[in-house]
Amino acid sequence: MNDAPERPAPQAPLAPLARTRRLSADVVLYRSGAALARRLPQPVGAGLTRAISRSAYRLLPERRFITERRLQRVCGPQLQGDALAEAVRASFESYARYWYDGARIGDLADAEVEAGFSHQGFNHIQEAIDTGMAPILALPHLGGWEWAGTWMARIPGYPVISVVEPLKPARLFDWMVEERRRMGIDIVPLGPDAVSVLIKSLRTGQVVCLLADRQVGRGGVEVEFFGERTLLPGGPATLALRTGAAILPTAVYQDGPNHRGVVLPPVPAERQGRLRADVTRVTQELARSLEQLIRAAPEQWHLMQPNWPSDEEALERFRQERRGLDHQTDQVEQSPRVRTPG
Repeated sequence: MNDAPERPAPQAPLAPLARTRRLSADVVLYRSGAALARRLPQPVGAGLTRAISRSAYRLLPERRFITERRLQRVCGPQLQGDALAEAVRASFESYARYWYDGARIGDLADAEVEAGFSHQGFNHIQEAIDTGMAPILALPHLGGWEWAGTWMARIPGYPVISVVEPLKPARLFDWMVEERRRMGIDIVPLGPDAVSVLIKSLRTGQVVCLLADRQVGRGGVEVEFFGERTLLPGGPATLALRTGAAILPTAVYQDGPNHRGVVLPPVPAERQGRLRADVTRVTQELARSLEQLIRAAPEQWHLMQPNWPSDEEALERFRQERRGLDHQTDQVEQSPRVRTPG
């Protein structure tokens, strides 16, 4: 569309009380949760996180349904019954822990961050940096990558930048960006200027971290991922082909009370023909590496949204079935009760 967006009418400045109310509606829940996570002793916070995850498991049936499909996609259809339910509960608990760890890591001392992190394959990152071009770390939504980003920025001292989809309301997004900067991670909003910012970052030695297992917004590259065609982001491949930066498939696992980073060798990313064909080829190779990383801990894969075309269809059927069950329940509750003669 070429029409300019309608400019909102000017509004009077908010009175202090109104500002406070609006701020509370936007971010107070997140800020309060983060503050609580930092103040509670770690065993208490971990216990509360598990309790929250169990509540989410019960209260979010659609997320539970998609998680079941995702786990069976990775582990096979033989994952059924109690074993499937336990794996789904473990996935909800892992996701809750991701938020808990992210809330408290900014206040941890360097020694605590380092003590809570181990790694293998870090030599691939170092070798890329030694060439003069920082690498692209392509990650799935798995485990707790922010712990690794904080460790990298604060311990070896390699600056890190990541792309994040803007959130609404804007105050919430601004607060989350500031929280990540406290960890040592720079954030660039997903948008038309992101590519140029990332190219400059790579050339100045800033490690680029990109979540690469789910397409957000328009675009994307069609590849096969866990046995079904779907769209994955073409950003990592495009950046690598345009700059010569190495793409390093990376995962950060929750390893007991700690975290463990795994970096695989670079995905081959040389120009062979037309750019679009090269982007597709490199993205397919990256998808295979992500599958390998995810299979190592599928219950830590925090992908609770539809990610394949069949997910959307299955979710719609699931909603229709739930509406049918709710309708039947309502009919039973509203039907007159027959009193038997006594």
